[in-house]
Amino acid sequence: MKFEKTILEDHQAQVVVEAEAEQFEAARRRAARKLAERGKIPGFRPGKAPYEVIRRHYSDEAIYEQAVDMLVDDVYPAMLKEADIDPAAPGTLEKLEKVEGQELPKFTFKVPLMPEVDLGDYQKVRLPYEFTPPVPEKLDQALEELQQMYGTTEAVEREIQSGDYILLDLKSEKEDLTRPGFATMARSEDREIEFPFPGFAHQLLGLKAGDSKTIHHDYPQDFSDEALAGQSVDIEATIKTVRSITLPELNDDFAKMIGQYENLEALKAVLTKDIEARTRSEYDDDYYTQITDKIKEGATIKYAAQTLNHEAEHVVDDLRQRLAQQSMDLETYYKMRNTDAAKFLEEEAKPAARKRLERSLIMDEISRREKIEVDNDALDKEFSNTLVDMQRQGVNMSKIRGGKQGQQRVAEAVAMQSASRLLTRRTLERLKAIATGEYKPEEQPEEPAAQAEAVAEAEVEPEPEEKESAKTPAKKEAKSSSKSAGKSSKSGASKKTTGKAPAKKSTRKK
Repeated sequence: MKFEKTILEDHQAQVVVEAEAEQFEAARRRAARKLAERGKIPGFRPGKAPYEVIRRHYSDEAIYEQAVDMLVDDVYPAMLKEADIDPAAPGTLEKLEKVEGQELPKFTFKVPLMPEVDLGDYQKVRLPYEFTPPVPEKLDQALEELQQMYGTTEAVEREIQSGDYILLDLKSEKEDLTRPGFATMARSEDREIEFPFPGFAHQLLGLKAGDSKTIHHDYPQDFSDEALAGQSVDIEATIKTVRSITLPELNDDFAKMIGQYENLEALKAVLTKDIEARTRSEYDDDYYTQITDKIKEGATIKYAAQTLNHEAEHVVDDLRQRLAQQSMDLETYYKMRNTDAAKFLEEEAKPAARKRLERSLIMDEISRREKIEVDNDALDKEFSNTLVDMQRQGVNMSKIRGGKQGQQRVAEAVAMQSASRLLTRRTLERLKAIATGEYKPEEQPEEPAAQAEAVAEAEVEPEPEEKESAKTPAKKEAKSSSKSAGKSSKSGASKKTTGKAPAKKSTRKK
């Protein structure tokens, strides 16, 4: 196959392929048979007419067009293999023309390439891990929230007061801030963690059922939600119901009522452990995001537009699923936001997809570079823990649709998720060790060429008077072998990259 490959700036490969005469003649004859099978030629059964008869009946132009269509299906996969291209998405036929002075077709394909990541000197990135355990006030807040969950409420026809339970609708141009049927508690003091921002509920004091209020808020640049960080938003809050709450007394009986706790102290111990775990998880999320962003500053990431578009589709699908849980579809959501699918894709979905894609690519490359592996014992344990969690959530494997085959598919999906989760966790652990300076990379093994030379010297034991002359050829042979291997490798790489096109020409375009 004669082809010329050029790597374009948009991380796509442009490959010009010229069909060979013998190959195209075979395609023409296949095309003629196919045309004859679909139509009727007087005096012949379908597909049985001679080639020359088919030519006269359908014309060379019709056979040519059919042959080109059929040849594309043969040329494209062969071109990917010969040109050593790993596609990230299906390629496109950009141009079809004829070889100059001949009737042979010449195809110009564009193929999006798999992403490439150069991490730079990522092992020099440093970020101290400074987790601070939660303060005792966090436990008091958790206990208060439990009391509110088990308290009794009564609808009231008055203005909102501190401690009231409120049901309201939130509407904003920001997706994450639009929540119909949102419930919250009115508090006089601000909470560190409060939706949609700390102090929001305090601004509802004094409103009544049926009232609406537009609340403006400027999110800080370091806000935990990147989609909102640095944003100025207006949130329209419409009060639907106001209810007063009578809280249960906080004692041993309360602890026994909400779960299998012997007393209030046992409940506090469980809550304290849970609060610390959630606080650490939140800190870790922010910590690893900062590390990844630091690595990204020194990294070079290349990917085609098709790869980003594919990730953006996932972002939209995730949104569709979240909206479905709120009994809303995308079209309704777009109307509420005064936007449309195309505008949302470009202005919101793609920026979010870009961040998600680049962080994922960085993590994958670190895992590869650091040779992070998952052993069977750890995978079995992770798999078992996942199944136990599923059972706690009410999933009964014996009732999965599809019988044994359905159960097998679910088990395989769980195994894949378990392996991915375990690999990610180990990669993050390595990333943390690198960023804190605790990780020391292992020494690299001796180069094969040096090993070969050492072996050659050790194995050659000539007579004393012949030692010098015997030892020198051994060294030369080892070095010569090493150089030959290097030339062979380069030659193979050049052949895979450029095919019959001159290496210099392809490199210069590249």
